[in-house]
Amino acid sequence: MTFGLKTSTIELLKRFNMSFPQFYEQFVSSDIQLQNLRLAYQLYQTKEAVIELRSESSKSVLYFAYRNQSFLLSDIFGVLAAYGLTIHSLSLYGQIHTPMLVFIKLVISRGGKALPQKTAENVRKAIKETLLGRFEVEEMLALEFNLDSGLKKVETNFYVDRVFHLPALLVEADSQPGLFYKVMNAIWQEDLLVVNANLLVWRGRTRLILYLLGPNENLIPEYLGTKIAESLKQRLSY
Repeated sequence: MTFGLKTSTIELLKRFNMSFPQFYEQFVSSDIQLQNLRLAYQLYQTKEAVIELRSESSKSVLYFAYRNQSFLLSDIFGVLAAYGLTIHSLSLYGQIHTPMLVFIKLVISRGGKALPQKTAENVRKAIKETLLGRFEVEEMLALEFNLDSGLKKVETNFYVDRVFHLPALLVEADSQPGLFYKVMNAIWQEDLLVVNANLLVWRGRTRLILYLLGPNENLIPEYLGTKIAESLKQRLSY
């Protein structure tokens, strides 16, 4: 809640929220809005990607903030896959206007437990080094996974969400190690920008709903979105 906040903070939050899709202020809790504002200020101060890993109960939580780019999610999920981490939940909020920042919260674990401090620090460093181009995540992944193998029972569907007024892509497949990396790598190859994401894992299936902008950060017309959905299905099933 914004109750108790300084008037200047509330005004700053309102201006900050204007860069997000229309649904952001209505559907995203004020706690998350304030958390994202804090991350944005930290990013402004350091001029570097904000990568925080904290233990919360029996899991670890990764907070990330940076300028949104199509390769970001491929890099982040590639590192998590390389370290054999399980993803329990995903929250992602991206701006659709300048400065086009993205804010991510991931609840993760290894073996159902929070990451040891040393492992958490190694993961944080690996993500940072990958973003700087100093760590080739595919080389590390190739030791653990057959990157050429496709996902099983892949379904994709494109539509324009009438509530959020954004192009959306549904991707569903049988759950397996490396799935998130393969999906996000395929998104990167299509030069798509994810600005919101929903995750559901149920009965051995993983479902992702990704709200997107197309190349050059433009909206995606329906005829093109249908072609993209089919292209992604082929990439992921290959």
